[in-house]
Amino acid sequence: MIRHLLTITLLSLTSACFAAPTLPPADGPAADIWDSPSGKDANPGTDTAPMATVSAALRKARELRRLADPSIAAGVHIILKGGEYRLLEPIFIRPEDSGTDTSPTVIEAAPGEQPILSGGLPVQGWHKVQHALPGLPKAATGRVWEADLPASGDGILGFRQLWVNGAKAIRARDVNKDDDMPRILSIDKKQQAIYIPATRPLPADPGHMEMIIHQMWAIAILRIKTIERTGDRYKLTFFEPESHIEFEHPWPAPVLDSAHKLNGSSAYYLTNALEFLDEPGEWYEDQQKGKLYYWPEKGEDMNTAAVRIPALTQLVILQGTIDRPVTHIRWQGVEFSYSTWLRPSEQGHVPLQAGMFLLDAYKLKPAGTPEKNGLENQAWIGRPAAAVEASYARNLEFRDCRFTHLASTGLDLVRGTSADSISRCEFRDIGGTALQLGVYSDPGFETHLPYNPTDGREVCHDEWIMDNSVRDCTNEDWGCVGISAGYVHDVHIEHNEVSEVSYSGICVGWGWTRTINCMKNNYITGNYVHHYAKHMYDVGGIYTLSAQPGTFITDNRIDSIYHPPYAHDPHHWFYFYFDEGSSYITIKDNWCPEQKFMRNSNGPGNTWENNGPEVADSIKQAAGIRK
Repeated sequence: MIRHLLTITLLSLTSACFAAPTLPPADGPAADIWDSPSGKDANPGTDTAPMATVSAALRKARELRRLADPSIAAGVHIILKGGEYRLLEPIFIRPEDSGTDTSPTVIEAAPGEQPILSGGLPVQGWHKVQHALPGLPKAATGRVWEADLPASGDGILGFRQLWVNGAKAIRARDVNKDDDMPRILSIDKKQQAIYIPATRPLPADPGHMEMIIHQMWAIAILRIKTIERTGDRYKLTFFEPESHIEFEHPWPAPVLDSAHKLNGSSAYYLTNALEFLDEPGEWYEDQQKGKLYYWPEKGEDMNTAAVRIPALTQLVILQGTIDRPVTHIRWQGVEFSYSTWLRPSEQGHVPLQAGMFLLDAYKLKPAGTPEKNGLENQAWIGRPAAAVEASYARNLEFRDCRFTHLASTGLDLVRGTSADSISRCEFRDIGGTALQLGVYSDPGFETHLPYNPTDGREVCHDEWIMDNSVRDCTNEDWGCVGISAGYVHDVHIEHNEVSEVSYSGICVGWGWTRTINCMKNNYITGNYVHHYAKHMYDVGGIYTLSAQPGTFITDNRIDSIYHPPYAHDPHHWFYFYFDEGSSYITIKDNWCPEQKFMRNSNGPGNTWENNGPEVADSIKQAAGIRK
C-alpha cells in the first residue's frame, strides 16, 4: 500500500498581460460521469446509477478519449455527489487522462453538495477501560476509552494523527502546554546523547517514545532508543538515521552556547507513551496490543463520535513526463481530507528548513567548496510527500476546493508544472506546509548549489496562487510555512490570507546563493499574513532566499506576530525577511506596524521603498482575499 508577486500601474499592466489561466468553456456536448459513495463501479455512471470511485470514472473517461467518442467534444465532467469517498489507494492521473483547451477533464462537486476524498479509516467499537492499564496516570483512571486498531496488510496500522468529530486530538505528551516546555540541559555529540531534567518519572523501556526539539527555525523529531537516569537528569540516546544527523548537522542547532548570547538550550517535549495520557483530548496507540486509547473531551460521546485515523500518505497523484505532461485537469468544489505522515515514526525527522528533511549534513573544516568559498556546511535534503501532488503537468486548476485534516504537505506542484491556477481554496488543519511548489534540491544535489537546469521545462512557472485561505497549518511540523515556493519563475502569489502558522507566512526562493539561477519574475502581491511565528523564530511574514531578478513584493499587509517565550532569540523576528543571497528584488508599498526588517547577506540589486506603517490605508485594507 502506498503511504504516501514598480508601481501600482505597472503591476496592473502585468496582471492584465499575464492573466491567470482558466479552462475555457467549449461548445458542443460534454460527457457526464456521475459518482456517489453509495454507487457501484459496475454502474454506467449516470445520475440515477452512479459509479462509486473517481478512479473508475477516470478510467471510463480515458476510454472515451482513446476511442474519440463524440460525447467529449466539450470535455468530460466527473460529477461527485456529496459524502465521503474512502480511498484504498491514491487516485493516479496519467497523461492519458489529459484534456485539451476545448475538452478539459473536470472533476467537480455536484451542485450544492460536498464530496470528500478521504484517506481516513473509521475507528469504532469504543468502550470504557474497566481493567488496570500499567503506566496509565492515576488522573486518567476510569476516564479512558479504548478501541481495537484496524489491521493493514502487514499488521496493525501505524499512524500519528487522530481526529474526533473533525477536531484533531493530541498525541499524548509529557507537557500539555507549549509554554511549559522544559529545556535541554546539555548534549554529548561524541556519545550522541541528550541530557534532560528528571522532572517526572520515565519508563525504563521507551517503547515508541519520541523527543520533539525546538531548534530555532525548525524542529527535530527523534525516536528514543534508551533512557538512563543519572541523579537529577536523564540521558537519552536515539535511533539511526536521525541520531547521527542530529548531532552532526550545524544548522539549526539544538543547543546554542553562551557565545551566541541567546537564550541557551532548546525547549522540547516528549510524546507517544501511555504514561503521558493525563488530560482530556489526548490519545495513545499501543501497536503491540493493537489498541487505541483516548480520554474524551467534555461532551464527547464515544458511542456516537466520528473517529478517524489516516491510512494513506497521498490521496491524489498527477504524474506526467517532461515530454508527455498531464494537461487540462480541473478540480472544483472537492475536499481532500485525512492523510498520514509516517517518516518520523520510521526514520525520525531532522529538517534543514521549511520541512525539507536532512539526509546528510555536517560542518566543513576548513570552510569552502569550489562553488562557494565561504560555505561552512553542506547538506542534502529530501522532500515530504503531499496529500495532492503534481509533477510534469500544465493547465491544472483547483478552484473552491478544501484541503483539510492532512498530516504533512497539503498541495504540492513538485516539478515541471506550468500555467496552473489555485484559487479560492481553503487550506486548514494541515500538519506541514499548506501549498508548495517548485524544486528545492534533489537528494543528490547539494542544497547550496544554484539550480538552473538546461531544460527549462523542469522549472515550475506561470503559476497563479490567488485568493486562498491558509490557516491552522504547520500544526505538526512547526518549521513548515503557509505558502512555499522554491526554484520557480513567473509565479503569482496574490491576495491570499495566511494565518495561524508556526513559522513564516509566505516563502519564495531556495539555495542561499547570489548566483543567477532559474528564479526570476515572481510576484507576491496583495497578501495578508497575520498571526504567524506561533512557535518558531528567525522568521518573516514574507521571506526570500537567493537571486530572483525581476521579482516584486508589493501591496502586502503583515501584522500580528506571535511571541513564543521559548524562542532562542526573542528579538529575532521580522515582517519582511530577505535572507542569504536575496538579490534583484523590489519590495514596495507594503504595510506593517513598524519597520522591522531583516537583510541578511543580501544583494546586489534590491530596492526597498515605502514599506511600513506610513503606507496608504487603502493598501492595508485591500490586502487579502478579494470578494
